[in-house]
Amino acid sequence: MANIIKRRQVQQKIGLSYNAIYERLNPKSPRYDPDFPKAVKLGTAPNSPLGWIEAEIDAWIAKRFEKTNAAACEA
Repeated sequence: MANIIKRRQVQQKIGLSYNAIYERLNPKSPRYDPDFPKAVKLGTAPNSPLGWIEAEIDAWIAKRFEKTNAAACEA
């Protein structure tokens, strides 16, 4: 079973603010990242909190690290 983490835990893992996370999820934002993991609602109410699958967040971090490393090696 997948481990779900809430926004504050995502913030701690990736080092981005609340707004920066939601900008990466918003296709209208210049900071939109189509590779950023999609959030899942943790309830049925309209104001239910969101959560992310921890393995997807970890994979996104690893992918960004690989891109950064590749760019540094090419420089």
